[in-house]
Amino acid sequence: MRILVTGGAGFIGSHLVDKLIEKGHQTFVVDNLSTGKKENLNPEAEFIQSDITDSSKIEKIFENKKPEIVYHLAAQIDVRRSVNDPIFDTKTNILGSLNLINISVKHNVKKFIFSSSGGAAYGDVSEIPTSENCKEIPISPYGIAKLTVDNFLYYYHTIHGLNYISLRYGNVYGPRQNPHGEAGVIGIFINKMLKNEQTIINGDGRQTRDYIFVNDVVEANIIALEYLKKIGVFNVGTATEKDLNNIFSELNKNFSNKFTMQYGPAKLGEQRRSCLNYSKIKSEFGWEPRMNFSEGIKLTINWFKNNYKIL
Repeated sequence: MRILVTGGAGFIGSHLVDKLIEKGHQTFVVDNLSTGKKENLNPEAEFIQSDITDSSKIEKIFENKKPEIVYHLAAQIDVRRSVNDPIFDTKTNILGSLNLINISVKHNVKKFIFSSSGGAAYGDVSEIPTSENCKEIPISPYGIAKLTVDNFLYYYHTIHGLNYISLRYGNVYGPRQNPHGEAGVIGIFINKMLKNEQTIINGDGRQTRDYIFVNDVVEANIIALEYLKKIGVFNVGTATEKDLNNIFSELNKNFSNKFTMQYGPAKLGEQRRSCLNYSKIKSEFGWEPRMNFSEGIKLTINWFKNNYKIL
């Protein structure tokens, strides 16, 4: 199939592109390289440097490439930046996404698969692990934006017949993770440890997240493609909470426990707990996470060791 992947030079997107090409799909990557890297690009994918907010250029890409499927991963990925500059976050994550959805409908795309957020979109809820039926109460502009796009996708399906799946990820980690910014604490900590720099845990370190390996996320995306007529929102997580203190300790084991825990002030807009119930995607698609956390951490550290000079 002819598949367009926005954000395909980024952390998760580049792994997805690799898998799509492995499966024989003709794959086009749209990325503005604001956080993505050319080093991540699969040479068999056709790369187009563009921004999803550029309506005329995106329109031309659809006219020329005629994609049948759109995977939308391009985003402003930093929760803290969204708190500091909600207008910028809205322009990219809501208006940019809406631009892409509109054009997809106009060009009769068969399916639109969106990378949403299972942590930020739900916010601090009492239901842990959190199911898709839980009322969302996001506490950051980033989470508000992801939820807004989910709602727009439901609207475009109901009114315009757009088939879509929104995958609400836990905290994704693995090779190629961006070590700069809030989007990947595991990547940030590994990068600092490799440079023998002190890591700082924000707050008391007891805030939890659901950490999921990037290969498991890619498999969820591939399965979403196989069910062309299936629509809706699906959590992609492990149903396991891990706090920052635990993450630090797991990483520190791989560095002979030479680092000590140090704490800094908590950050605005940061929720306390996040953990996803994945029973819906398991029931309907047969997907479940496979990577053991300790093994996933080792694979991630090994990649950083071999690539840290370019980070």
